[in-house]
Amino acid sequence: MLCRSTSVATSVAGRCALPLQSLARKFHDDLHPATGRPQWRATTILAVRKGDKVVMIGDGQVSLGASIVKPNARKVRRIGDGKVMVGFAGATADAFTLLERLEAKVEEYPGQLLRAGVETAKLWRTDKYLKHLEAMLIAADEHVSLCLTGNGDVIEPHDGLLGIGSGGSYALAAARALIDLPDQDAEKIARKAMKIAADTCVYTNHNWVVDSMTISPEAQDAAADAGARGDVLSTSTSPSKNAAESSSSGDESAPETKKKQE
Repeated sequence: MLCRSTSVATSVAGRCALPLQSLARKFHDDLHPATGRPQWRATTILAVRKGDKVVMIGDGQVSLGASIVKPNARKVRRIGDGKVMVGFAGATADAFTLLERLEAKVEEYPGQLLRAGVETAKLWRTDKYLKHLEAMLIAADEHVSLCLTGNGDVIEPHDGLLGIGSGGSYALAAARALIDLPDQDAEKIARKAMKIAADTCVYTNHNWVVDSMTISPEAQDAAADAGARGDVLSTSTSPSKNAAESSSSGDESAPETKKKQE
């Protein structure tokens, strides 16, 4: 009888331990791995480049552990005399530190966002203080969109879409599903994708800051020429349009090939 009651108590304790373990794991996930303090969680930032527009959108929620600290933070800003849009995600102090470094490089290399991003990433990797900062940045001008990561990476998208933050994957996936639709411009895609992210991610809300920039015809021509050469540059037209142009060019070249064979 004693053995039976002991086994029953052990099984009950085992069943109770499972939810306790999951709660402990959840609480541990909300703590910073280095300091052991609750982590500042926030943000979905999305950049969409399509047609003659590039749009950046970010939500306003700032979370500390399981609490919402602020619902209307502004995480999308302009630097470089208003010619560069920047969105940041991660620890607030770290993000502002990196934003200042990027702004300094943009002023040092005006009109060369790609070079400024590379120089910022190099500084990020070599500075013994900066390399421990936990933040990510998206920067975009009329020529290019870039993502700067905490590992010193400078990522340029192949489709003109970038997403960072806790809900960045949801927003990016939604934007990629909408980018081929001809009746959806860059801002419509950004807003719909952000709504999906806000409905899915608990660290993202519906208070958005939306900024847009018009791409000049010269910048569009430069992007088209770079694409023709095979360079990795942000696309300024929809993939469906590029596919249609490539297919039409292939149809036109077919008769010439046939004549040469004859």
